[in-house]
Amino acid sequence: MAQKSFDLVVIGGGPGGYVAAIRASQLGMRVALVEKDQLGGVCLNWGCIPTKALLRSADVLRLVQKAGHFGVKVAAPQADMPSMVARSRAVAAQLNQGVTHLMKKHGITVLRGHARLAGQGQVSFSDAAGASSSVQAKHIIVATGARARQLPQFPANDSTVWSYREALNPAFQPQRMVIVGAGAIGIEFACFYRAIGVEVTVVEMAPRVLPVEDEEISALVAKSLQRDGVQLQLNSEIAQAQKTATGWQLQLKARSAGGAVVQLEADVVLVAAGIVGNVENLGLENTRVKVDKTHLVTDKHCRTDEPGVYAIGDVAGPPWLAHKASHEGVMCVEHMLGLPTHHLDPQRVPACTYSHPQVASVGLTQAQAEASGRKIKVGKFPFIANGKAIAMGETAGFTKVIFDAASGELLGAHMVGDEVTEMIQGFGIAQALEATEEDLMATIVAHPTMSESMHEAVLAAYERALHL
Repeated sequence: MAQKSFDLVVIGGGPGGYVAAIRASQLGMRVALVEKDQLGGVCLNWGCIPTKALLRSADVLRLVQKAGHFGVKVAAPQADMPSMVARSRAVAAQLNQGVTHLMKKHGITVLRGHARLAGQGQVSFSDAAGASSSVQAKHIIVATGARARQLPQFPANDSTVWSYREALNPAFQPQRMVIVGAGAIGIEFACFYRAIGVEVTVVEMAPRVLPVEDEEISALVAKSLQRDGVQLQLNSEIAQAQKTATGWQLQLKARSAGGAVVQLEADVVLVAAGIVGNVENLGLENTRVKVDKTHLVTDKHCRTDEPGVYAIGDVAGPPWLAHKASHEGVMCVEHMLGLPTHHLDPQRVPACTYSHPQVASVGLTQAQAEASGRKIKVGKFPFIANGKAIAMGETAGFTKVIFDAASGELLGAHMVGDEVTEMIQGFGIAQALEATEEDLMATIVAHPTMSESMHEAVLAAYERALHL
C-alpha cells in the first residue's frame, strides 16, 4: 500500500475513537481510523452493551418470577443461560455492524492492524498477516482504551479465572463464583449471575460496595445484594489462592486489625479489580508523550506533550466511561480545528451502574461536598412515597441531591432504584445549564412519573417537600 496522507489518524475504534473520526469527517477532515480488533471497542463488543443485554434478561426473569404480585399467572420461569448469552452477542454484533456502516457513510478509511507512532506525523500499522504500511497525518488521536487488570494470585490463561470477556461468553455455568472487586463491573456481574442461580461471593478491599458512590447509595445496594443472596466480604483481600481438582480455595484476610481469616471455595474466580491503559507497543518511546500509571498524560484539550498527538478515553485516565470518551473525542477534534470548546469537567460526567437496583450519580458525594468546606443543603426523597414507583412495584430506592447553601448550585445528585440510569440526565442537564435550586423548584414535572422524586428531593433540601 502506498503511503497516504490524512488530516487525522485515530488509533482505536472504540466509543472515543470512532466518534472522534465521525466528528472530524463532519467538519471536512480526511480521516483514517486504525483498529486491530472490532469496531466499537470493548464497550460495544465486550462491555457496556452486551452486559446490559444480559442484565435485561435477568430483569425479565425477576419480573416473571414475581408475576403473581401483578395478578398474572405463569408457569415457573427458568433461566436459559446459553440463550441469554446468544442474545447478548447478537445485540453486540448488530451494533458493530452499525458502526461499520457509519464509517462508510462518513467516508472514513478504516485500516485493520496494530498501530504505532513512527515519528512526527507518521503512523505505521501491521495487519494480522504481518504486512506493514504507514500513513501521514497532521493530527493523531490515541484512543486505545484499557483492559482488565490481572491479579498476581491467579494465572493469566486459566479457564476458571475470568475477566469480563469470559463472563460475557462463558464456556459453562458455574455453581459457585467469587468476584474480586465491588465496583460497577463486579456488582453488575454479581447481579446477573445471582439472578440465574449461581452462588456469588463478592470480595472487596474497601469497606463498602461501589466505593466511589455516595455512602447512603452503597449501603442500600449492599442490603439489596444480601437480600438477593449475594455474599459480601468487604474490607478484605485475598491472602492465598490455590487451584484444586474441585475448583479454587481462597483464603481472605481482613484489612483491619484483628479481623478473622475467611475460607472460600469457588468454581470460577471473576477478576473485576480495575483496569490498566493499553499503552504498550505504541511507539511512545520515540515521542514526548508521558505515561503515568498506564495512562497517557494530557491537558484540558486532550493534548499530550508530543505536538499533534492527542489521547482520549480510558487510555487517558479516569473516569473510565464510554460517554466520557465520546465527549472527549468531539471536544479535541473541534479544538484542533480552532472551534470554541467546553472543557470536560470530571465532576459533571454522570456515572451509571446497572445493578439491581440501578445506581446513577453526577457531581460530588455528600462526603466530598462536606470536605470542600462549603455549607450544604441535602434533600432526599424515597421511592416508597412515589405513586408511579408504587404502581410499578419498584419502591426500593431514593433520590438524593446536594446544594451549595450560599449559591444554590447543584453540587451532586445520587439515585438508586428502578431505571434511575435514564433519569440522571435531568440533573446532568441542570448542572450544564448552571440551574439553581429555584430553577429546579420552578420546573413542572409530569405526573405520575418516577422523575417526580427528583423534584421532591430538591424541595426536601429546602424543607418544602410536598409528599413526605
